[in-house]
Amino acid sequence: MLRWAHSWRLPLRGLGPSSLSFSSVPVAPSSSGRSGTERRSVLLSYKLLDGEAARPALVFLHGLFGSKTNFNSITKALAQQTGRRVLTVDARNHGESPHSPDMSYEAMSQDVQDLLTQLGLVPCVLIGHSMGGRTAMLLALQRPELVERLIAVDIGPVGTTSHSDFPSYMAAMRAVDIPDEVSRSSARKLADQQLSTVIQDMAVRQFLLTNLVEVDGRFVWRVNLEALAQHVDEILAFPPRQESYPGPTLFLLGGNSQYVHPSHHAEIRRLFPQAQMQTVPNAGHWVHADRPQDFMAAIRGFLA
Repeated sequence: MLRWAHSWRLPLRGLGPSSLSFSSVPVAPSSSGRSGTERRSVLLSYKLLDGEAARPALVFLHGLFGSKTNFNSITKALAQQTGRRVLTVDARNHGESPHSPDMSYEAMSQDVQDLLTQLGLVPCVLIGHSMGGRTAMLLALQRPELVERLIAVDIGPVGTTSHSDFPSYMAAMRAVDIPDEVSRSSARKLADQQLSTVIQDMAVRQFLLTNLVEVDGRFVWRVNLEALAQHVDEILAFPPRQESYPGPTLFLLGGNSQYVHPSHHAEIRRLFPQAQMQTVPNAGHWVHADRPQDFMAAIRGFLA
């Protein structure tokens, strides 16, 4: 049974004020990485569903252009089904989290490390989709003691630049032009029409349009497109690592997706020697959206 939902929201640079729904532990503004170099973390927006403190919490990290709300129905169901605490997080430059010029996986990993530690949610079950999956993998490799087990959703520790449509999505979003003082429905319709010249898939357009927000009578993208575009090659790659993560790991793949190729398996086994691979039939890259029941069943099975 769910008792409380804690959330922490901060103002977005350039997007006006945002309210604080429920004050929880804020993240330290900066921290030092294990290498000794200073890396400034940001105060991530999050939502925490309460559950049994005796078992590791489930922590969800979304993908590029996503937000913590992508997992709303899934996290509520899993909290009820498993009795565990469930945390969802907005990555920097996404959702209600602050904007930052640094979009490296090292920075994103540090953000999550700081949040997990200060919320007392370590070790946890770390579940990341796409960009969030790479953040989760890196965090597990850097700080294995913080991760009880790991689930990477339709992503591996290998770059995906060759077949990614994300650069074209960014260009299309940056080209959208919406007049001031139009209604929300008109703004969404105009943006959808403009995006459709590049992005034919209506489901993808609807997903991107979740980032369209109104600020002072103008519609803008809440994601930091400038930072994302500047770091797109880095986002579509994975930082080279030598150490391995010894814990249980599940690579949960979409049956219709090409993001994880058989040629990636050797690197997966090298970095994650306990890796299991499971495919969800009839699911594309957004496995949790395409087949939510199968997605949740796979998570429950891995926790058993």
